[in-house]
Amino acid sequence: MGNRRIKWHIVVFLAPAVLVYSAVMVFPLFNTLRLALYTEVDQARVFVGLDNFRTLFGDPIWSDAFWNALGNNFWFFFIHMLVQNPIGIALAAILSHPRLRFAAFYRSAIFIPTILSFVIVGFAWKLILSPIWGIAPDMLAAVGLKSLFAPWLGKEEYALTTLALISVWQFVGIPMMLIYAALLSIPEEILEAAEVEGITGMSAFWKIKLPLILPSIGIISILTFVGNFNAFDLIYASQGALAGPDFSTDILGTFMYRTFFGFQLQLGDPHMGSAIATGMFAIILMGVCIYLFLIQTRIRRYQF
Repeated sequence: MGNRRIKWHIVVFLAPAVLVYSAVMVFPLFNTLRLALYTEVDQARVFVGLDNFRTLFGDPIWSDAFWNALGNNFWFFFIHMLVQNPIGIALAAILSHPRLRFAAFYRSAIFIPTILSFVIVGFAWKLILSPIWGIAPDMLAAVGLKSLFAPWLGKEEYALTTLALISVWQFVGIPMMLIYAALLSIPEEILEAAEVEGITGMSAFWKIKLPLILPSIGIISILTFVGNFNAFDLIYASQGALAGPDFSTDILGTFMYRTFFGFQLQLGDPHMGSAIATGMFAIILMGVCIYLFLIQTRIRRYQF
């Protein structure tokens, strides 16, 4: 067999994308990992190996803040998985019904919040939920439920859940559109065969459509996991870098921001900030690998 000729046109077309991706993603990632292995002593950078990680997980001051932020991240993620994605799937199933009128209008209305700025969303909802000048108390009073109102963004036990639900409101359009596209891609022959067998309505969704869109649901789950562990903007816009009240809305993104750049009386430490960022990367990588394994196992179970 002769030597295979190198397809240079593929290399030429891929090179710009690879160079840009390496410059903005790969190089900063490895530089962050490198910074985590150093510290600054007398304005000189000194190699300390894994000492920054020992401090992060061994020093009670650092470890308490890290585990609090990580726990908040998981809760933020669970709210999205338990509320956003099921609602997105339900909306997609409803909007994909061929007899539904104005479906395009409903899809657009639900998807519009996803293109809004985090700053606008965070500030607007902070005004809406304000007990002083917000409209939420008056809206609840109009339907006789004013007793249910509370300063949700000002109470430690409610603040993070409230922010998670605001994020769900903003981004529910993404899983809706992805699942909607997956439902439309199901061949009509399969659905017609199911109708012949008497499988229609909700039964058709659970027995026919849901197994076929499982790969899309898996992708959405991975995107939700990665997106929520990279969350920062909404919490920073609504609660500030201190993620109040009393760090109850602090997540790894805000914790890393304060550590890396400093805030108020806290001096910035790029090396400890890089250690936190490295921990975030490891958690996201492990989470994605576990998700992929579970999704593949689930898909094979449906296939066989």
